[in-house]
Amino acid sequence: MQIEAVPPQTHLPPLAKLALELGPLGVFFLGNAYADRFGFAADQRLFVATGLFIAATLVALAVHYVWVRRLPIMPLVSGVVVVVFGGLTLLLRDELFIKLKPTIVNSLFGAVLLGGLAFGRPLLALVLDSVFDLTQEGWRKLTFRWGLFFFVLAALNEVVWRTQTTDFWVSFKVFGIMPLTLAFALAQTPLLLRHERKKDERKKDGGQSGQA
Repeated sequence: MQIEAVPPQTHLPPLAKLALELGPLGVFFLGNAYADRFGFAADQRLFVATGLFIAATLVALAVHYVWVRRLPIMPLVSGVVVVVFGGLTLLLRDELFIKLKPTIVNSLFGAVLLGGLAFGRPLLALVLDSVFDLTQEGWRKLTFRWGLFFFVLAALNEVVWRTQTTDFWVSFKVFGIMPLTLAFALAQTPLLLRHERKKDERKKDGGQSGQA
């Protein structure tokens, strides 16, 4: 009896993907909230949380790679920045670096998306590991919206960490940024439905690519 090899998965199940993306943030929040209960001084909580954040991020990336044998661009770039700026936070004992991380990551993604549009290349599918099948116009519109939204998130992070307490900033990362991002993503549903490629368009594109 011949046993066929099972092809590797190309995408994580939605719940698993959500858990891997939100898990490190949850660890960061809990570390900052409860570190003092384990004997750490109050002014050391953020550093403990940062160390846990780095470890949880690396674990999440490792699990993702083991599961699908590849790493998506967005979590990978974010993970690198977490390790670099989190490491500087711990090495120099300076909260500034970890607080700048969201500003840098979001600004980077915004610049990449809008910069790609300037050269006629909507890069959203690559940056966000997207599974949508949209028309070119749909990709351009969606890329433009997400590019602007990333810059809004960067600006919000700057306002919050510069004007509020560290505990408020940590809570805002978990209970402010994520709900805003999910709400924005859901708000794009009409655009996704309006610009989804129809079956006949896919066949036409496939035929053209086959003749090339």
